[in-house]
Amino acid sequence: MKRYQCKICKLYYKDKETAEKCYAWCKEHKSCNLEIIKFAI
Repeated sequence: MKRYQCKICKLYYKDKETAEKCYAWCKEHKSCNLEIIKFAI
């Protein structure tokens, strides 16, 4: 299974789109978003 990682918080996701959303959120807010990280694997 291919996994995609947020380069800031290092969480893994099943799809690239969610990993990119996580990265954008982390970069802008310097925190995690519970609505995004609930999809982490």
